[in-house]
Amino acid sequence: MSHTHEYLAANRANWDERAPLHARSPEYAVHRFEADPQFLSDVVRFDLPELGDIAGLRGVHLQCHIGTDTLSLERLGARMTGLDFSAASIEQARTLAETTKSTTQFVVADVYGATDVLPAGGFDLVYTGIGALCWLPRIDRWADTVATLLAPGGRLFLREAHPVLWALDDERTDALVLRYPYFEQPDPVSWNDPDTYVHTDRPLTRTVTHEWNHGLGEIVSALLDQGLRLERLVEHTSAPWQALPGQMRRHDDGEWHLTEGHTRLPLTYTLRAVKPAP
Repeated sequence: MSHTHEYLAANRANWDERAPLHARSPEYAVHRFEADPQFLSDVVRFDLPELGDIAGLRGVHLQCHIGTDTLSLERLGARMTGLDFSAASIEQARTLAETTKSTTQFVVADVYGATDVLPAGGFDLVYTGIGALCWLPRIDRWADTVATLLAPGGRLFLREAHPVLWALDDERTDALVLRYPYFEQPDPVSWNDPDTYVHTDRPLTRTVTHEWNHGLGEIVSALLDQGLRLERLVEHTSAPWQALPGQMRRHDDGEWHLTEGHTRLPLTYTLRAVKPAP
């Protein structure tokens, strides 16, 4: 087995363990989805001004995890499919769909294998949310998947952590310090951490993970190389989780901002691109 396969196997084991813990965590608010048919995730609610009208679109959410954002997109009128490499995450997503009487379909597959289980050109919308691209070794293969899945005239919607944020030392509480690679590297940055980004009822036991950063230019260029047309790129001064502990405060909308000098750097960005019709 290649090193990349070893890295991805470790990541999958970590996310398999996270899935039931996240489903029970208050931040994912599964109980609110079950109680309120109109409830949307904080991430999708933030996206609404840029997302536009998606009613009636055939959508696929890549790296959907336990499906809360996917279900939110369905509640906005899209006919959604969710895809994730973690079988445990998809199990939680299917349970959520069943308890909320959602018609969203969920499939288990790696992003690079998405076109083996989903129809080429079968979607009007490809959606990817926060904290997804860092788990992929190569951004060009991701862009190829996006372009293959999109129908002519279909669009990509991406909101992600900014690659500058991923390059910062999140252990420093006194300064913003660049520590990790900004550009894509063959080898990942590896971690050994029993915690996850939300409150859980126990620590993780599968603690080793591996991540890759991708520069903003690399991401845009990969999409352009696939023939997509960039429509919009917006950088935001907030993130939906406390990415820099000790240096952030949470606003009423659920987003976290730098406590001091919030205009010093972007924390997330939104990108929209279209696959031109013939």
